[in-house]
Amino acid sequence: MHGETLDHAAYHRDFARHAEGLRGVIWKLERSQVFREPRDTSWQAFMAGDWHGALELLEKDREAVRTEARQNAAQGLEIRRVRVAELPIGPYLQWELHALKLLADEGFGLTVLTADQVASLETSVPLPEVVVFEDEVLYEVRYELDWTPCGARRITDPDVIGAAADEIKALYERGEPFFEFFRREVAPLRAPAV
Repeated sequence: MHGETLDHAAYHRDFARHAEGLRGVIWKLERSQVFREPRDTSWQAFMAGDWHGALELLEKDREAVRTEARQNAAQGLEIRRVRVAELPIGPYLQWELHALKLLADEGFGLTVLTADQVASLETSVPLPEVVVFEDEVLYEVRYELDWTPCGARRITDPDVIGAAADEIKALYERGEPFFEFFRREVAPLRAPAV
């Protein structure tokens, strides 16, 4: 499968260009259980062992997230994400699920599948980290070896885009509603040790 490799800055520029004025659904699939988020102050606090501070910093983003949700709704755009979670939940994923809860609180679509539920799709390699703009473009998000984001591979083949969107939509529909998963698996957890 061919595609154009974009560095981090080029990926974000291209993503913003495609999202401008877009109507419909952007599908996201996240599989890795660990990412590095060095530009995120909440992640930095989490990595420094300040769980309370990390959660406070997430909460400070609420108004920006709410504004984005309103703008998306006015534009006719939905962002739907499938998060694959390995159990028991590790420290990074615990932090990320709190970040995702903020998105869910403000109306972003999220469902969760456990790693066991996608095992049949991972016979040779784990599922990729993918963002699909319906009928537009697919980004296979790329990372350094330590899981620091470094860009994406952009694919514009309509057949590939359509097949990927269909697959992620099916996973989304199979997934557990985010709040149910969060209440059962995340809310009872103590602050993670990094």
